[in-house]
This record gives sequence, C-alpha cells and structure tokens, in this order.
Amino acid sequence: MQVRHVVGGLDHPECITVDSHGNLFCGGEDGQIYAISDQRSEANQIASHGGLILGLCVNGNGTIYACDASGKNVFARTLDGGIRDISSGSPDRPMSIPNFPVLDEKGNLFVSDSGSWPEGGGCIYKISPDGTCAVWSEAAPRFTNGLAIHPSGEFLYVAESLLPGVSRISILPDGSAGECETVCLMPGTVPDGLAFDVEGSLYISCYRPDRVYRLKFPGELEVLVDDFQGTDVAAPTNIVFAGESKSTLYLASLARWHIAALDMEISGAPLHYPDNSFEGRG
Repeated sequence: MQVRHVVGGLDHPECITVDSHGNLFCGGEDGQIYAISDQRSEANQIASHGGLILGLCVNGNGTIYACDASGKNVFARTLDGGIRDISSGSPDRPMSIPNFPVLDEKGNLFVSDSGSWPEGGGCIYKISPDGTCAVWSEAAPRFTNGLAIHPSGEFLYVAESLLPGVSRISILPDGSAGECETVCLMPGTVPDGLAFDVEGSLYISCYRPDRVYRLKFPGELEVLVDDFQGTDVAAPTNIVFAGESKSTLYLASLARWHIAALDMEISGAPLHYPDNSFEGRG
C-alpha cells in the first residue's frame, strides 16, 4: 500500500487526532500541540505544555484533551487558546504515564495510564462530565496504551503493549466496567494505537515494528502496511481516520518528524464529539 507524507517539520509526533470539522492535530515531545492546515501541507504550533505529549482527542466545543507524560496529568487546550489542567488521577491513585484519552457519547473521558515499562501495572481512568476522576478498570494492566470505543458503544478496546496484543472491556449499561477478554495476541510486536472502520475492522498501529495491522473479525489479523526501514512508517504509535469521507488513515511518526497517510477504500467509524463541562476542573 502506498504511503505518502502529509506534513513534516514536527517534533516526533506520538499522536494524531481529528475534530468534528475534519481538522487534524498532533503533539510533540517538548509539549507542543500542532494544528495541521486544511491543505494538509503545513502545521502551526497552537499550544505548549512543557512535557511529552502522548494521546489527544477533541470534544464538540473544539477543546483538545492531551495526555502529558512528563507532567503526569491530562490538560485541556480550549478553542480560545487557554490551557487548563483537568486531572492528575483519582484521590487514591495518581497518574503515572497518562497515555491516551477517548471520549464517549455521554461526555465521559476515558484515559489510559500505562504504569511503567517493563513492569506494566497500568489502569484506565474515567473522568465524568462533572470532573470526577476514578479508576474505571485495572483489568488490562500490561502497559495500558491506545484506546478505542467499539462502534456499538458496548466495548472499550485497549492496546496492551506488554501483552502484547489487544483486549476489550465491556461497558455496562450503568457505565461501569464489565469483563475483560483478550481480542488478539501479537507476539514480537509493541501495539500502541487503535482505530475502527465502519465495517467494525480494527486497525492496530505498532511502536515496534514499523507496521500497521488490520484485524477483521472474527480473528483474521493481516499486515496493512510495513516499513522495515522505518522512514515512511516510523513508529506509528497512533492513527486516525479523517479526510474526505473519512477514508484516509493518518499515521503519527514518533521516530521521525512527519505525519503519513494511507488512502483507504473504506471509511473510519465516527468518533464521539460531546460538549463536555469539566474544563477548568483539576
């Protein structure tokens, strides 16, 4: 599959995300948040928080939620450019390596905390719209990484980098965590990012090797793209569908300085863009 470079000159972007209007954003290793132009040809720095930015997501108000691994917290960059800390964990468990945030349709923010490498010990927090942060699940602790909510809303999928593989935790009707089960094992890899397409296939990007997989259920795992040189596909730690018809798969490049893209024949599943109310809460 042909890989193309979208924009360069970035500071080792670990994540790539998209807002409800199709605008792309990514982070940098020195706390930068970049906005990528409509033409996908240049990036402008719109924020700096002074630490390694891991995962990002955006709500319906244009607020960007970012995981700051160095600061061990989640912060918000609002549409007017303001920066506000959101959470450093629950009262009984501070964040260690906040890694990836994802919003559900009700405005809850799920945040993975990886724990440590190589010990693991990660968890998933849930930050409610009222600002309350609690540990939602500790059932996928093996370096808890990328998250994706299944299009049905019934499961939270979790990349466990030290499993290595993908697990899923059922989301019960009351919003609590249900059972956790292994979706697939991926020996010899370090899975990192997740995304769904409209048919329910799961895309899994890897920190190692420089590869993106596609999992077609009930269990057919195939290599979508691989780059043994690590130049075009370079530690694609996170991925997102965006662009016209949401049929372009954008890849972060933690090991280099660009965002890459794959033109797909299928669209990505819609993300959730609720209007959250917890901006400004600690």
